[in-house]
Amino acid sequence: MHPTTRRLAATAVLMATTLCAHAADTPTPTGAPGTATRAPAADALGPAREKVAAKEWAAAVDALMLVRNDSNADWHNLMGLALRNLPAADFAVAEFHYAEALRINPAHRGAMEYLGELYLQTGRRAQAEAQLAALARACPAGCPELSDLKAALAKARP
Repeated sequence: MHPTTRRLAATAVLMATTLCAHAADTPTPTGAPGTATRAPAADALGPAREKVAAKEWAAAVDALMLVRNDSNADWHNLMGLALRNLPAADFAVAEFHYAEALRINPAHRGAMEYLGELYLQTGRRAQAEAQLAALARACPAGCPELSDLKAALAKARP
């Protein structure tokens, strides 16, 4: 096989193995009514999502490390969530991951919500309120992430 062809094939394999399905909070395009759509790609983050849903935070971190994808906003969002909820929470690294998720996808509603919650956990109410305002702009008709962050702010001490 020609070296250029080999490189292209390797790149294609690498790209195929790093594709991840979108998180529920990342908008997914839908086909027009009556048009055929392809089956969704396998969700490499699926095992980590299951651990997060079960609140098995350390296992979620382990599952995420197995499919590390520094260019995926959902990967960073899940990593931030898991690190923030460990018994010995690492707020600084969790905040880094939320910032990366938002750098990659500035409209990532999950990262906006979770960053606001992190700000509340670390005593930065004004920054949490700023995240709420950003989230309100991102989903003006309302969304679960906006409702959740509003509820967290309402429960937190002023």
